[in-house]
Amino acid sequence: MIGFIHKIVVETVKRRFKKDAAKPHKKLKDEVKILEVSISHTISEIFFIVIGVFSAGFGLKGFLLPNSFIDGGAMGISLLISETTNISLSILIVVVNFPFIILGYSNLGKQFALKSILAIVVLALSVHFIPYPVITSDKLLIAVFGGFFLGGGIGMAIRGGAVIDGTEVLAIYLSKKTGLTIGDVILLFNIVIFSFGAYILSVEVALYAMLTYMAASKTVDFIIEGIEEYTGITIISIKSEKIRLMITENLGRGVTVYSGKGGFGNHGVTQTEFDILYTVVTRLEIARIKTEIDKIDQDAFIIMNSIKDTKGGMIKKRPLK
Repeated sequence: MIGFIHKIVVETVKRRFKKDAAKPHKKLKDEVKILEVSISHTISEIFFIVIGVFSAGFGLKGFLLPNSFIDGGAMGISLLISETTNISLSILIVVVNFPFIILGYSNLGKQFALKSILAIVVLALSVHFIPYPVITSDKLLIAVFGGFFLGGGIGMAIRGGAVIDGTEVLAIYLSKKTGLTIGDVILLFNIVIFSFGAYILSVEVALYAMLTYMAASKTVDFIIEGIEEYTGITIISIKSEKIRLMITENLGRGVTVYSGKGGFGNHGVTQTEFDILYTVVTRLEIARIKTEIDKIDQDAFIIMNSIKDTKGGMIKKRPLK
């Protein structure tokens, strides 16, 4: 697949440069690389969105919709209106999400809005036309697995650079305008939906809806952030060179080195200069690297902070030696 893409890109760029033989070869290679990256990313995004749409459709028609369950967010509003009126869920998915997409266009850009509109329309069509099987009538299984497949679909769509539930777009917008965080906005939004669900349908349905929402939100987090959590470690030590060699040569990890000097001391005293090291490991590797640092310098100052994901470098290529 990669070879096929490369061949198409090369031929396209060659035709573009054919009229001007004076164009340097390096620029041709740069154009090829840029187009390859764009095409491969586009294919990857389309794949995530398609998988997300069908996963969300399965969660809706295979679990939630046949059993009169609702969820949070814009999808919860669509399900709630569908349960209390004769309006098709397919129509409501588009209508309810449309204002959020318009908001996303002004805040997140044209490309995001276009991909989201296409994803939502395809989701609406799949819910309307695809005969997903009804899996179970057990309420607990419906809440958990309905939320799982719906959340998986939402997470996959986000990985593809789109949304099929516009709540987060509203949350991002309101967080900029108010002092609330994105999580606070989503929580308040869902409290309103679940309150209406309890009033219009029943308290039991609202409680199951909360369970569905929790399953969906945790699945979204898992899809976006992955199973591994990374930790960035900053190391300040007068023996930084020995620690650097230990990390790079013994553990096989990459290190970024910053120049620094101590800021604690009396006026007029020369501040000590040293290198500050920064590396990234998985949470399962923290104990090992702390042990190795202590072997070199027990007084080393270590700062650790959580990282959602990484790209490039050595961390995903191989484990610690």
